[in-house]
Amino acid sequence: MRKLLFAFGLTSALVFALAAHAAAPNFAGTWTLDKSKSQGLSQRIQNAEGVSWVITQTDKEITVEEKIQGGGSPGGPGGPPAGGAPAGGGPGGGGRGGMMGAMGPRSYNLDGSETTGEAGRGKFARKATLSSDGKTLELVNKNMFTGQDGNEITVTSTDKLSLSGDGKVLTVSRHSETPRGAQDSTLVFNK
Repeated sequence: MRKLLFAFGLTSALVFALAAHAAAPNFAGTWTLDKSKSQGLSQRIQNAEGVSWVITQTDKEITVEEKIQGGGSPGGPGGPPAGGAPAGGGPGGGGRGGMMGAMGPRSYNLDGSETTGEAGRGKFARKATLSSDGKTLELVNKNMFTGQDGNEITVTSTDKLSLSGDGKVLTVSRHSETPRGAQDSTLVFNK
């Protein structure tokens, strides 16, 4: 009986350790963009006085709110639809593949389930996936809306978030797909 209890306790400890390992790294905090270390930024972001991400995270959800200070107007005709990408460019306004315009927070479920909803004149779908090594969190944001010409437009942005060993640097590898084409960029933030 004692051996059985010991084996059960050991098995429980191993299961708990694996579950803790499978949890997403904690990205919570206020992050400031380091333009000198970032690549492929939109003109709007290059001209901005400052760009920051405020990330809140629980065991079940991660929320990213982007704040842009200065830097001109959002890209494209009509500006960004609420909760979505700018109508005239990729995520970020001001052209191809930049960052999302300053808008409301984007929330993702950490259990891998998709979040969907309507915002402004369109719809969105968001999904978070943790990499198999548990170090990178992939956030996919897909926006579908009707353009001024009546055609359906889809803009997809995939952000792969990873932290430095000391947790003070957040690197975001972004791939954007817009009607204007694909764009890759790397955003480096400091805490």
